[in-house]
Amino acid sequence: MTATPASALVQKLLDEYGTATRERLREYLRGRRPHHELYELVADYPERGGRSLRASLCLASARAFGASAADALNSAVALELMHNAFLVHDDVEDESEERRGRPTLHLRHGIPIAVNVGDALAVLSLRPLLDNVAGLGSQLALRVLEEAERMARESVEGQALELWWRQRNVVALEETHYLEMVLKKTCWYTTIYPIRIGALIGTRDGVDLDRFLRFGFFVGAAFQIQDDLLNLVGDPQRYGKELNGDLWEGKRTLMLIHLFGAANAVDRARLARVLGMPRAERTSEHIQWVRERMDAYGSLEHARQVAHGLAGAALHEFSLAFAEVPDSPDRRFLEALPAWVIERA
Repeated sequence: MTATPASALVQKLLDEYGTATRERLREYLRGRRPHHELYELVADYPERGGRSLRASLCLASARAFGASAADALNSAVALELMHNAFLVHDDVEDESEERRGRPTLHLRHGIPIAVNVGDALAVLSLRPLLDNVAGLGSQLALRVLEEAERMARESVEGQALELWWRQRNVVALEETHYLEMVLKKTCWYTTIYPIRIGALIGTRDGVDLDRFLRFGFFVGAAFQIQDDLLNLVGDPQRYGKELNGDLWEGKRTLMLIHLFGAANAVDRARLARVLGMPRAERTSEHIQWVRERMDAYGSLEHARQVAHGLAGAALHEFSLAFAEVPDSPDRRFLEALPAWVIERA
């Protein structure tokens, strides 16, 4: 697929800001040798690459509001460390087999070691936030830390919702339930928090951060739905996780919720039985049947339409939240995100 101007602009800054974040992140991991094997594993997921979307959003938002990249770099590194901590723990909780094109940490080293590595990444994310005091001053650094605490709390509450639905085999869900979960689990730490702390740093705590909630929610929810779609139809060479992994894990994606609502009574009962099985008891035939039912009932097309609607709403909210922000590559990056979210493959 030929890159559109929006995708090309977003990718350019993702590459630039991702590189800067990874270089600073490595500085925080260098010299930690008392238990060198731990820190080798701590560096595993960050060194596998990834988009660095969250760190890039933090840096772009800060620069759009007048700060330098250096002012926000520690906060971006902390976010990248926390993101990778979430990934390690998510992979354990979801029984995932692949992350960024390689076997997951718990498959390679066992669950106890993987959980400890995830804990280490979360703890290490505090150091860059504390180091903000030197560059931002104690009051602004504390405000960034307060935002980080809220982000982490929202994220674990959203993860709890998703895990409970799967553990209890909840099938009576509507789109509003999914969007509430995504707001907390995905949007707060993927889009809302990075934009808020960038604006916080750029304005030196001189802007109402709630003005970014709606833009962050709409673009983050569109991002998550597109991610869920790619799990079903993405290019295996580019996606980085096992295709149909969400079905093996029984995740309540928008497509699955739509399927429950649209299916006839017989299909709905069979679907509930399949999702009620432990992952180890599901077979490829079960997964193929669910995928076929999704196609038959138009669940993927429905999700695409919802994602496009959310991206359109995000673009409108951007025009309100960033109306007074002067033109710059960083502002254009933020404005291009809704289109990029839908176009990415």
